Amino acid sequence: MTTTIDPPRTTTAPVPVGASTPAPTPAPAAPAPGKDPRYIALRNFALSISVFNVLGYWLLGFEQPYLWPVLAVLTAYVTELSFEALSAWATERPARFRGRGARGVYEFLLPAHITAVAVNMLLFANNQIWPVLLGVVAGVTAKHVLQAPIAGRMRHYMNPSNFGISVSLLLFGSWVSVAPPYQFSESVNSLFGIAICLVIATAGTTLNAALTRKIPLIAGWLGGFVIQAVVRHWLMDVSLTSALSVMTGIAFVLFTNYMISDPGTTPFPARAQFVFGASVAVVYGLLIAVNVVYTLFFAVTVVCLLRGLGWWVHHAVTLYRSRRFFERSEVLS
Repeated sequence: MTTTIDPPRTTTAPVPVGASTPAPTPAPAAPAPGKDPRYIALRNFALSISVFNVLGYWLLGFEQPYLWPVLAVLTAYVTELSFEALSAWATERPARFRGRGARGVYEFLLPAHITAVAVNMLLFANNQIWPVLLGVVAGVTAKHVLQAPIAGRMRHYMNPSNFGISVSLLLFGSWVSVAPPYQFSESVNSLFGIAICLVIATAGTTLNAALTRKIPLIAGWLGGFVIQAVVRHWLMDVSLTSALSVMTGIAFVLFTNYMISDPGTTPFPARAQFVFGASVAVVYGLLIAVNVVYTLFFAVTVVCLLRGLGWWVHHAVTLYRSRRFFERSEVLS
């Protein structure tokens, strides 16, 4: 999900033998940083989640100590910069945060900032900060380790924030939990709590519609969530009101607009987006049917993992077919 702005490239059309070489045709220039929708989305996301945390500690009732988001952000910065420097050295390329001064470093660290703030905000570890920092490190590290050949290039497929939270919950689930939902409106009255929910939903929908363009994914997720609730009601006699009431909480709205719709680890075509969102809902229904807790986060982790494995299988099949094609060509020649 890191925003990078490539320099303009030149392309030259094939020239027949004996013809004069035409001047290179410049490709369209890359958009300026301030106009790049990827950068704008990251910037707005980082700004909104930071402001929400400030308001959370000041007005809403966040339970984590005040110093923890600062420590989480610093840990994320160090981890991101270290792994990028190591990766650049190993592949003999310039580090992505170099070459554009402070602006380049700032843009490069936006995803790590989002991961750190989200992990700290959504985990509750009482007075133990190490599980939270572990989640931050796991989330940032996954971007460099868990990659697959997606659409012709190596890309990370695990949602960083969601993966970091899942790792901490798996390793320390007996004494670490997700943040209590009431912390998002503990210190305000019911009317103000509803207003907060509406503001978050409106801002998130605007962000996803105008910049990340993940509305089909969200539609698949919400529609699938309603369907799985109805199916569980029919097959398992689960209270339909209880199954659907999850959707009314601030935590669910945050998850829908800011977690599941991560542009770096979700598909781009509208149909694939819809299938991804619906798949998360299906996995959610299956996990909660067997009494798996923290179901929202584990559902996204499972779907991201299956998507990454699917891309590796696709890559292996493509290589196998290419090898068979060349072997047959050699035999025929």
